[in-house]
Amino acid sequence: MINPLVINTIYLMLATALLLAFWRLAKGPSLPDRVVALELVASVVAGIVGVHAIDTGIAAFLDIAIVLALTAFLAAIGFARFLESGGPRDD
Repeated sequence: MINPLVINTIYLMLATALLLAFWRLAKGPSLPDRVVALELVASVVAGIVGVHAIDTGIAAFLDIAIVLALTAFLAAIGFARFLESGGPRDD
């Protein structure tokens, strides 16, 4: 069994990272900054789900974390292709 102090410290660090990523998502000066922040939010949430899987011992949560990470990766690829093709147009 993992020490509860370690688990709680990890949860606190991930929550801090999530808050900072949300701040960058809201304040980001440009669209690429917001895309990177959104990818970071998804990665941190996948990390939280992974830590929760370790904390509870339920392996099904790891499957959820993997699906979330893969979905976030595909969304980041889509955003990158969108930005590479010229991004939003003001026609």
